Amino acid sequence: MSGPGATLKRLRIEAGLTQEELAGRSGVSVSTIRRLETGRLQDHRMATLRLLADSLGVAPESLLLPDPRTEPPSPAEAAPPAGPTASAPAADHVTDTALFQQPFKVHGQLAAAVEKLEREVRRRWRLEEDHRRVHDPFALPVQWRQADPELVDHWENIRRLGPGDAPQPLDLAGNLAEVAEVYRRVPSGRLVVLGRAGAGKSVLAVRLVLDLIESGFPQVPVLFSLGAWSPDSASLLDWLTDQLLRDHPYLAQQSPDGPGTLAEALIHSDAVLPVLDGFDEIAAGLRDAALRELNATSTPLILTSRVKELAEAVRTAGAPLSWAAGLELADLTPGDVARYLPRTVRAVNAQDAHDARQDARQGDRPADPPTVRQPAAQDRHRWGGVLEELERADSPAGRRLADVLSTPLMITLARTVYSESTDRDPAELLDATRFPTVHALEAHLLAGFVPTLYRRLAPPRTVVGRRRSPRTPDPQRAQRWLGVLAHGLLTADYNHQDLAWWRIGDSLSRTSRLLAVMLTSAVSASVATWLMGWLSPIPPIETLLLGLLLGPAAGLAFGCAHALTVVLAGPRTLEPARTVLRLPGKRRDSPRPPLRSVALRLAAVLVSGFVMGVGCAVAMSTERSLVYHFSITAPLAMETLLVNMLVFGVVFSLAGVLAFGLVAALEVPLDIASAASPATLLAENRTAVGRQILVLAPLLTVTIALVGQLVVDLLQGTVGPLNWGLKGGLGVGAIGGVGGALAYAVGFTAWGQWLVMVRLWLPLTGRLPWDVVTFLDDAHRRGVLRQAGAVYQFRHQRLQHHLAHLHRGASTHYAEARLTQEP
Repeated sequence: MSGPGATLKRLRIEAGLTQEELAGRSGVSVSTIRRLETGRLQDHRMATLRLLADSLGVAPESLLLPDPRTEPPSPAEAAPPAGPTASAPAADHVTDTALFQQPFKVHGQLAAAVEKLEREVRRRWRLEEDHRRVHDPFALPVQWRQADPELVDHWENIRRLGPGDAPQPLDLAGNLAEVAEVYRRVPSGRLVVLGRAGAGKSVLAVRLVLDLIESGFPQVPVLFSLGAWSPDSASLLDWLTDQLLRDHPYLAQQSPDGPGTLAEALIHSDAVLPVLDGFDEIAAGLRDAALRELNATSTPLILTSRVKELAEAVRTAGAPLSWAAGLELADLTPGDVARYLPRTVRAVNAQDAHDARQDARQGDRPADPPTVRQPAAQDRHRWGGVLEELERADSPAGRRLADVLSTPLMITLARTVYSESTDRDPAELLDATRFPTVHALEAHLLAGFVPTLYRRLAPPRTVVGRRRSPRTPDPQRAQRWLGVLAHGLLTADYNHQDLAWWRIGDSLSRTSRLLAVMLTSAVSASVATWLMGWLSPIPPIETLLLGLLLGPAAGLAFGCAHALTVVLAGPRTLEPARTVLRLPGKRRDSPRPPLRSVALRLAAVLVSGFVMGVGCAVAMSTERSLVYHFSITAPLAMETLLVNMLVFGVVFSLAGVLAFGLVAALEVPLDIASAASPATLLAENRTAVGRQILVLAPLLTVTIALVGQLVVDLLQGTVGPLNWGLKGGLGVGAIGGVGGALAYAVGFTAWGQWLVMVRLWLPLTGRLPWDVVTFLDDAHRRGVLRQAGAVYQFRHQRLQHHLAHLHRGASTHYAEARLTQEP
């Protein structure tokens, strides 16, 4: 071991510090210190060395000197330098690196959160690279050139030079394997990666994240899909914090250094390097505002975008991204394609497999294993004619194909459709009659991607004790279901990228959702009434009638609450519950829910409670008139009904506000120890809603009984003689408590809406399969979707647009969405 690592270890031991103690002093993670001292971290940064040197009380330059105890200088090193300029280039590089980013210091709980976040990000994106098969058989040779000078800042700003210093352009040449080193050359830490649709921007962003982590970069690079950001509703730092909380729920814990969460502390301490993928996915009318918001911050970041969309935003905003250097991804050449596609042919020789099976059935000989093609010269026959035409490019068909197969996306589609299928001949790509234009060829590859995946992929082996693998759905049906999901991500002027389980129901109209809330609330109230009536001595016929009458009353009440919520908060989707109930003495200073959301919830409860009380009074009076055969319109009966409507309305509204207010006061964020995935977040919400029902049902029961007694005592004599016994009050409270808790769970929680809309309504209408979770997981396994924290995303945005257009084209009642899809 030699270099800074050996010197660092000696100085640390002399100072009497452990690696953990030095990490606490300096803010550098223990893993980085360990890799430095063991020599595994060769590409260290001066900012890191300076933090360590300051903590040890030595000059940063001393860590760059060899340790005489472990490695004596060689004669060449001991000799005086050849001249004053001998080390000038190295000094210039160190100066650039030292200016890269202001040091940040995290320690204790924050340092542990940084290391956990780093592990989770690395695990997630390594799995994504495996799903994309980026390195199978080898990574496509992605190259780039300097971006247009109008889309980047001045060199003196990029290099953060002082006034009067002569700017020198940076050498940003490299390839996919060197992208982390290229980024480290940018002193400002701001880099824009440009390219056309399918050019490989997202793949490069993923590789950059992994390379920076594995090289010991002091910040944690985290990939964010920028299309979900609306700069009008959230600043960049607040939005980054929200995304971290969504994808890594354990960061919702209280920060040890302030009132905010761990996620907020990491963002504001510059412990996270944002890698913002998809600037072009932001709504067109918001891109200039987004660019201005990015320029209002000085934090280092990486931004990917299509060229046209960023150029329009720069013209509108009047300035490029401040301090940012830029790369533009170049097209792949026919030679790159010719070297790659033949090595992807590993499909089983279908004819040999068929002959072997026939011989085995006839008993002539044992069935030999099918022949698997090897990536040798003779295997070029499958792609041979196509690649020859492609490399010559002396025909219109060859030129069209060369234009299409110039991006990693289209090469991946061609590989999936032809190299991994035994019944497709790539020679059809040269058919000028079928594919007269470049757009026709691209549409053909996109159209064949999903059917090929669902025809070829065999299910994994079933393990004893594990859930059985799902049956492969029919390709047309799978494509239709995926089209429904892709369509659900679109609005009239905006297309989202995050396929969140709690937003799938948004594809239904607002009227359908309101109707679903009313129906499920009615069923919940009826079931609760029948259940409580079965446990009481009330005659069955009265229980049956009362349940049938209370159902519509509850549906109307909760429908009013739903409509009021939409009016006050807008048509926003219910977010997953990230809270649990905890007694005040065990809150541990956790942040409380936002006051606005609590006030909105209580306002809806107040209105729905009053409507529910009025409906309950009408239902009970109607039931009694039917059973005991008296006219409800009689003067005395009508007077009694009006009084009951007033009293029940006041009782139910006040009891609901008290019960839900108490629940809100006891709510604290979930203390989740692992990063979220769609399945785990769904399971956590199912458990959280179940616990809410168990708490709300008895709480509402008791509250209705007690508040009813108090209201009756206050109004006694004012509106006439009133009767509210404890037994009758508990009976009414039990019906209202159980029914109200069930109706709230299915109508006003994200899990309840998922259950009603996605697990029942959409499958009933044939728009989704019955087991949506298994279908999404299977689509992820097949490579159609990717997982980004708690949500899924279509692996290629152009595929998402293609499936959405297919779905919308099959129906004439959809408004046209404005999609940024290149031809």
